[in-house]
Amino acid sequence: MEALLYEKQEDGSVICGLCNHRCHIRTDGYGKCKVRQNINGTLETLVYGKLIAIHPDPVEKKPLYHFLPGTLTYSIATVGCNFRCAFCQNMDISQMPREQGKIEGTLFSPEEVVADALRHQCKSISFTYTEPTVFFEFAYDTARLAQANGLKTVFVSNGYMTTDAIDKIAPWLDAANIDLKSFSDEFYKDLCGARLEPVKQSLTYLKARGIFLEVTTLLIPGLNDSPAEIKAMADFIVYTLGPRTPWHISRFHPAYNMPDVSPTPVGRLTEAYEIGKKSGLKYVYIGNVAGHAGSNTYCPNCGETLVKRAGHFQLQEYMIQNGCCTHCFTPIDGVGM
Repeated sequence: MEALLYEKQEDGSVICGLCNHRCHIRTDGYGKCKVRQNINGTLETLVYGKLIAIHPDPVEKKPLYHFLPGTLTYSIATVGCNFRCAFCQNMDISQMPREQGKIEGTLFSPEEVVADALRHQCKSISFTYTEPTVFFEFAYDTARLAQANGLKTVFVSNGYMTTDAIDKIAPWLDAANIDLKSFSDEFYKDLCGARLEPVKQSLTYLKARGIFLEVTTLLIPGLNDSPAEIKAMADFIVYTLGPRTPWHISRFHPAYNMPDVSPTPVGRLTEAYEIGKKSGLKYVYIGNVAGHAGSNTYCPNCGETLVKRAGHFQLQEYMIQNGCCTHCFTPIDGVGM
């Protein structure tokens, strides 16, 4: 079907306005995502409803710790991505069109997705696993229908969408977890095929549009884990997005084109956690380390443990009532806390 957010040019080429690559695509050509094609001067999406992954997940797995905690989210994805991260953990589906020249999946309608989400007693639908921006048209149609049926909606994204794309989806998007992969433009260029500044701009604009935000950084040894860079990311979140924005610092495990890089030392994750806290962030989390105390939620006022987690999948304790700490009654930020 015809794509959204593009401009036709006099020579038959098109300029895609969906993400900040703003690909100039000549006839029969593809965008960087390899799932949008210029067919006779019309930009077409090749993945509308063609889902490669469908699964009800705990919302904490996104990760979202302050958005409808303890509920299920219906997670869907198509193939394709507008990044080419060397450390991608879902490269078999995100890079399939680029590396294999294939677009696989099973056709679903937005109505079928919403009905199945309700059948599984999910409280939200998450566009996740790959980059939801590249299947924007299907996400957009599904999000509108989801909200009409009482479901919340979530983007789990690299944050490279344009402000036009954000404006288009914002009325039907409740929450997003955005990767802040590094605070180095060189890192983004060399390891992701992108730039840092558009991600910062998207985070700022999503916040301004009132979409609930959590941020994730995968800490990779020797690449984005220096104390100075961690402090720079923490300061950006504090002063641009606000000190009550949850920040997830996740452990790297060897993947894709980085099989020889060691997993992130737990001590470095703990150091990053402390930097985030000292910078003024109220909610900092350590991810991908089972049973770590840094995965729990603590009251930003009295310090009591409010939510104790076992991995992404189980809330062992929950000491929040009516959105407040049960010890000192301080409001705890989030949606449905």
